[in-house]
Amino acid sequence: MGGCFSDVRGGKDAVGGDLPRPTEPNAKNDGAHNDAIELFYRAHGAYPLFTQLELSFSASKLLNLDVTSKSDPMVIVYLKKNDGKLEELGRTEVILNNLNPVWIQKVSVAYQFEMVQNLIFRVYDVDTQYHNVPVKTLNLKDQEFLGEGSCVLSEIVTKQNRSLTLTLKGKNGHGGLRNFGTLTVHAEETIASRSAVEIKFRCAHLDNKDLFSKSDPFLRISRTVETGGSIPICKTEVVDNNLNPTWKPLCLSMQQFGSKDNPLVIECFDFNSDGNHILIGKLQKSVADLEKLFKEKSGVNFFIPSSRAGHEKVLKGQLFVDQFCEKEQFSFVDYISSGFELNFMVAVDFTGSNGDPRKPESLHYIDPYGRLNSYQQAITEVGQVIQFYDADKSFPALGFGGRTANGTVSHCFNLNGNASESEVVGVEGIMAAYANALRNVALSGPTLFGQVVNRAAEIAARSLSSNNNKYYVLLIITDGILTDLQETKDALVRASNLPLSILIVGVGNADFKQMEILDADNGQRLESSTGRIATRDIVQFVPMRDVQSGQISVVQGLLEELPGQFLSYMRSMDIKPLTFNAAAQASRALEIL
Repeated sequence: MGGCFSDVRGGKDAVGGDLPRPTEPNAKNDGAHNDAIELFYRAHGAYPLFTQLELSFSASKLLNLDVTSKSDPMVIVYLKKNDGKLEELGRTEVILNNLNPVWIQKVSVAYQFEMVQNLIFRVYDVDTQYHNVPVKTLNLKDQEFLGEGSCVLSEIVTKQNRSLTLTLKGKNGHGGLRNFGTLTVHAEETIASRSAVEIKFRCAHLDNKDLFSKSDPFLRISRTVETGGSIPICKTEVVDNNLNPTWKPLCLSMQQFGSKDNPLVIECFDFNSDGNHILIGKLQKSVADLEKLFKEKSGVNFFIPSSRAGHEKVLKGQLFVDQFCEKEQFSFVDYISSGFELNFMVAVDFTGSNGDPRKPESLHYIDPYGRLNSYQQAITEVGQVIQFYDADKSFPALGFGGRTANGTVSHCFNLNGNASESEVVGVEGIMAAYANALRNVALSGPTLFGQVVNRAAEIAARSLSSNNNKYYVLLIITDGILTDLQETKDALVRASNLPLSILIVGVGNADFKQMEILDADNGQRLESSTGRIATRDIVQFVPMRDVQSGQISVVQGLLEELPGQFLSYMRSMDIKPLTFNAAAQASRALEIL
């Protein structure tokens, strides 16, 4: 939804050129491939047969619901399950003021040829107040519906050019004779490769397309396909009022550019908030060509296309490559299979808000007939997943918010009652220590996360000096009413540069807004009371009521963000898989010989 006072900052952001994130999903409840989840299922005898695909989108003649501008469209992809429920697979970016958009953000889907996979595509006009908000956090009730289309995934795959154009309709096929426009879906098989290149572009002497100021340039890079067309793979951020811009580095995976010799179309545009971006110039170069430009420290001229072949107008403006670096981007499984370990710690909420454990309505009530309470359910279901990734299955088991045997309230105590040793063995050990603590620890309060987070951070920090092949995960199970929000933020910010992630599982029906703040899924990293910004997002929140209602599986919920958090740490610290390091050392030894 456009307007005279639109927030265009989101439309000026880079898209598709950040570090490849092979295991991070596009949205909550994502149905795309996640190699941590695949590893878990394979270890339990499940071997899914699928081909990983990426879907890209373009549209034509969309509805215009705005008065003073054009619609700001976004596509959301759903998988329709056998029970009729829709599972969201992913979302594109929002494109400002455009009724004929070509989106860059792809949506991943696992194509299973033996299954009928019904896909539904919905297009929304995003309200201007949300243009600078991460798309996965957008509430669709606040956006205007532009139309939907549906097909079976195999319909796209079996097309010769793997493209299918759908006529958009109203919700559930309604809308009468109204023209909602069309949506074209293109599928490409994902290329399994660790190769990536980081490129920093600069331009000089660009033509000025503005009357009262200078152009606001950005680059759009597209990959050519066999059918002769091109598919956008990324765009830079917009540099305001500059004819000699330098952009932030882009990181392109081989999955995006295909091969180093594959031609790329590089277009330079002058950004306009009304969506009518003006072409400054274009050129065509492969990744190999760009590497050569970098080595030779030379530039290449843009040109303006002509309807007559061979009559393109060569421009004064040039493109330079100031940085070119080839990288290997390893996956979560690369690290785990090479010997990296995940070490889990558990912390259980013993605050009074859970209710008297002697009463059946309490979240801590132990049923004499063996029915599991909310905490036991969380420990059992979550533990079955997390212990798979823990080599020795020895968990430090902690409690917080309880009055211990000595009469003092502790915000970090050992569940097993042992003052010097907190570890227990397996899920059974956690369950036994939990039951023992309920007999010996009185529920109290308030609810403070800070001390257990600091305890986990201390353990993670100690490991750095002796062994860097461990990554720690603190699992906090709570009823969700937190009283030290800022102190917890401070602890999390301090821990954000350590090999540590924190999974928060909410039990009961409390308001979990505070947990969602800690999760930082709105794209804003946590900030401490001193103004320090978290190095990375290390928190993931999963409400058990969503698991129990069937909205998400516990495996999906827990492993949704963990691989990405793990990789962000390894990459930021330039830590390679152990087998890669061993191979590199052997290679260097051979060179010496």
